[in-house]
Amino acid sequence: MKPSTMLRPLGATLIALTLGQAFAANAADATQRPLIPLLKAEDIGPACEKGLVDLRQRVAALEKLPAAKKGDAKKVFAEWNDLQIAIEDLQGPVDIWTNMSPDPKVRSNSEACLVEISKFAADLYQNPNLYARFKAVQPGDAVEKKVRKDALENFEDTGVTLALAKRARMKEILNQLELLSQEFARNVRDNNTKLTFTPDEVKGLPEAYLARAKRDADGNYLLGFEYPEFNPFMEYSENDAARKRYQIAFANRGGDRNLALMKQALELRLEMAKLFDLPSYADYVIRRRMARTPQKVNAFLNEVQGVVANVEKKDLEELRQFKSHATGKPLAETKIERWDVSYWQQKLKQSRYSIDQNELRKYFPTEAAIPWVMDVSSKLYGVEFKRADVPTWHEDVRYYDVYDAQTKERISGIYLDPFPREGKYNHAAAWAMRGVSTVAHRTPISVLVTNFDRTGLNSDELETLVHEFGHVLHGVLSNTRYVMQAGTSVERDFVEAPSQMFEEWARRKESLALLPNFCNPACPTISDDMLKRLTAAHNFGRGVRYARQWLYAAFDMNLHTPKVADPQAVWETMEGDTALGHVPGSKFPSQFGHLMGGYAAGYYGYMWSEAIGLDMLSRYGDKLMNPEIGRLYRKTILARGSEMRGDELVKSFLGRAPNNKAFFDEITGQRLH
Repeated sequence: MKPSTMLRPLGATLIALTLGQAFAANAADATQRPLIPLLKAEDIGPACEKGLVDLRQRVAALEKLPAAKKGDAKKVFAEWNDLQIAIEDLQGPVDIWTNMSPDPKVRSNSEACLVEISKFAADLYQNPNLYARFKAVQPGDAVEKKVRKDALENFEDTGVTLALAKRARMKEILNQLELLSQEFARNVRDNNTKLTFTPDEVKGLPEAYLARAKRDADGNYLLGFEYPEFNPFMEYSENDAARKRYQIAFANRGGDRNLALMKQALELRLEMAKLFDLPSYADYVIRRRMARTPQKVNAFLNEVQGVVANVEKKDLEELRQFKSHATGKPLAETKIERWDVSYWQQKLKQSRYSIDQNELRKYFPTEAAIPWVMDVSSKLYGVEFKRADVPTWHEDVRYYDVYDAQTKERISGIYLDPFPREGKYNHAAAWAMRGVSTVAHRTPISVLVTNFDRTGLNSDELETLVHEFGHVLHGVLSNTRYVMQAGTSVERDFVEAPSQMFEEWARRKESLALLPNFCNPACPTISDDMLKRLTAAHNFGRGVRYARQWLYAAFDMNLHTPKVADPQAVWETMEGDTALGHVPGSKFPSQFGHLMGGYAAGYYGYMWSEAIGLDMLSRYGDKLMNPEIGRLYRKTILARGSEMRGDELVKSFLGRAPNNKAFFDEITGQRLH
């Protein structure tokens, strides 16, 4: 998921709007459709400046109000809600343009606007007058109590209670971190390098893949860093040296410059923590999360490592034996390298389970999988998705209105941007770019971004689609009173749980049986035997998979200690200690955008959340498509946003406190599917 702080020559019509105008009609009537405004590059700067002037005027007006009293809670919260909406209406579209616009000038000008918004946000949360208004009021109920708590923590974490010199330095650090994050992402996103591979180096790749690939005058293949190019190559190319070369280039696509940027960010984060007399940035961040302390996170990671290490060794030994048999080399002379894993896993799954990831694309056509995941969601959560013709930033983008199936009321909207292109955010993510607020009659918008093969998805990509759509649902089915608590505003170590739980629907018969209903032309149905083989293929390699996730999380925690270290050196040491070792010349941290984009000292949250997600899944029992449980889940989890703490939300759904049993059963292969 792509976190938000609230966070063009486009072929069709360009709408030159002042930011926020497209949303204004929705202020009083939830049935009207708000849209993401589209601006020409030259209009972004003036629109951004005008939006910031308006925001500053709003803040100035709040400062002039009489001092708040205990009984003014609803008034103070309403004022704050209106301000948060205005900020979101400025920042939300700009964040989308930065990451999705096909026009590099739009992306560049949008980045500049985000820097100015970041400066405004630092000023806002260091405003002692607004802080005093929250301090003065007495909440009237549990929702208001949580709003007050969250707001006060936001002010305090930005430095409002620090001495003036420290407060000023905090502001400088926040601004610098925003610039570093933007440059880091840009260096990865805009890396258009093409690697040249000879016809011999692409042997084994599917014919359809080769037919789409660009070629030079000599007939060599030119491949870049988009996932539909990289992933199949690593799974099917028979050339070991070519796979190694491609993997190193992919890992290094941020370059040495990004390594330097990450080191600067680490230094600034540590300095930030020390402004608050905290020993590390991990202490600063995690104290607001479900885990509460770095010590608890590290204890969790140690437990994971203790379980997963032997499972990984078993997986790799099976791969080594399979490779030895397939190549005819003696086992003693056979080794599994890091660039071998995807290739030999694919070979093993074909041999053992008759599962070929590329062949699965005919079972999961992309244009069938999208309406299918909506149909599954409709049946579970009581909603309807209706496509509408609206202006978008690219011809591939499509838009859907979301309606409540019972009331027939339009409740939200979704943009989908499914296919890769130059300059676009190159992973899969969901932006909850506009939050709900019932008191403001405001409906939400989420944006789903993927980089899928146009013809079809393999099983991993189908899971990715379902996972990210889970984030979208968390945004568009939210029904919170205040926008600051909408959708995915939950703790970072809880935010992945709903999506990770939803992945199960990409693997089970009840839901997969619905997919052929959307195929045109017809696609084959997953038989019971094939589903059994798919499950077995998915389960194989879990040790390698979880060991890698552990490494990412442990690396993140090792960077955010009381002493700043060189990220590449730390990575080489930690990866070198793993079963597969470090690949000399590879610089994975240079493209590890999570640690620059909101998951710093928080990557552990993926496994922490998965433990919660698998536990929540138990509520469905053996009836995955049970609409009664689906409606309960929508009401107790999706609709509530962050109106309660994550553990309280889960308890309201499960009827008990969450536990990690299902997660560790999953790692060790004991969980029943």
